Amino acid sequence: MIISILGIRGILLNRRNILIMSMPIESMLLAVNLNFLVFSVLLDDMMGQSFASLVPTVAAPVPGFNSIRFIISYK
Repeated sequence: MIISILGIRGILLNRRNILIMSMPIESMLLAVNLNFLVFSVLLDDMMGQSFASLVPTVAAPVPGFNSIRFIISYK
Protein backbone atom coordinates (compact mmCIF):
# COMPACT_ATOMS: atom_id res chain seq x y z
CA MET A 1 0.00 0.00 0.00
CA ILE A 2 2.79 2.40 0.89
CA ILE A 3 4.64 1.72 -2.36
CA SER A 4 1.46 2.40 -4.35
CA ILE A 5 0.88 5.70 -2.55
CA LEU A 6 4.47 6.75 -3.17
CA GLY A 7 4.08 5.87 -6.84
CA ILE A 8 0.92 7.94 -7.23
CA ARG A 9 2.56 10.82 -5.38
CA GLY A 10 5.60 10.59 -7.65
CA ILE A 11 3.45 10.79 -10.77
CA LEU A 12 1.48 13.76 -9.47
CA LEU A 13 4.57 15.70 -8.40
CA ASN A 14 6.75 15.01 -11.48
CA ARG A 15 4.61 15.95 -14.43
CA ARG A 16 7.34 17.90 -16.22
CA ASN A 17 9.81 15.14 -17.05
CA ILE A 18 8.58 12.04 -18.85
CA LEU A 19 11.58 9.92 -17.90
CA ILE A 20 11.23 10.67 -14.20
CA MET A 21 7.50 9.84 -14.42
CA SER A 22 8.38 6.30 -15.51
CA MET A 23 10.10 5.49 -12.21
CA PRO A 24 6.93 5.81 -10.05
CA ILE A 25 5.07 3.68 -12.60
CA GLU A 26 7.69 0.97 -12.12
CA SER A 27 7.31 1.20 -8.34
CA MET A 28 3.53 0.83 -8.65
CA LEU A 29 4.02 -2.28 -10.78
CA LEU A 30 6.36 -3.59 -8.10
CA ALA A 31 3.66 -2.99 -5.48
CA VAL A 32 1.10 -4.89 -7.54
CA ASN A 33 3.57 -7.74 -7.99
CA LEU A 34 4.24 -7.86 -4.25
CA ASN A 35 0.50 -7.92 -3.50
CA PHE A 36 0.01 -10.80 -5.93
CA LEU A 37 2.72 -12.81 -4.22
CA VAL A 38 1.63 -12.08 -0.66
CA PHE A 39 -2.03 -12.86 -1.24
CA SER A 40 -1.26 -16.00 -3.22
CA VAL A 41 0.71 -17.33 -0.25
CA LEU A 42 -1.96 -16.16 2.19
CA LEU A 43 -4.82 -17.77 0.27
CA ASP A 44 -2.77 -20.82 -0.79
CA ASP A 45 -3.53 -20.19 -4.45
CA MET A 46 -1.10 -20.38 -7.36
CA MET A 47 -2.96 -17.83 -9.52
CA GLY A 48 -1.29 -14.88 -7.79
CA GLN A 49 2.14 -16.33 -8.46
CA SER A 50 1.28 -16.88 -12.12
CA PHE A 51 0.06 -13.27 -12.42
CA ALA A 52 3.23 -12.12 -10.65
CA SER A 53 5.27 -13.74 -13.41
CA LEU A 54 3.32 -11.71 -16.00
CA VAL A 55 3.98 -8.31 -14.39
CA PRO A 56 7.65 -8.13 -15.55
CA THR A 57 6.51 -8.74 -19.13
CA VAL A 58 4.41 -5.59 -18.85
CA ALA A 59 7.09 -3.64 -16.99
CA ALA A 60 9.95 -4.49 -19.34
CA PRO A 61 8.94 -2.39 -22.39
CA VAL A 62 7.95 0.69 -20.33
CA PRO A 63 11.42 2.35 -20.41
CA GLY A 64 11.56 1.88 -24.17
CA PHE A 65 8.17 3.49 -24.69
CA ASN A 66 9.11 6.37 -22.41
CA SER A 67 12.32 6.95 -24.32
CA ILE A 68 10.36 7.08 -27.57
CA ARG A 69 7.88 9.56 -26.08
CA PHE A 70 10.78 11.66 -24.80
CA ILE A 71 12.44 11.77 -28.22
CA ILE A 72 9.18 12.60 -30.01
CA SER A 73 8.24 15.36 -27.56
CA TYR A 74 11.57 17.16 -27.94
CA LYS A 75 11.81 16.79 -31.71
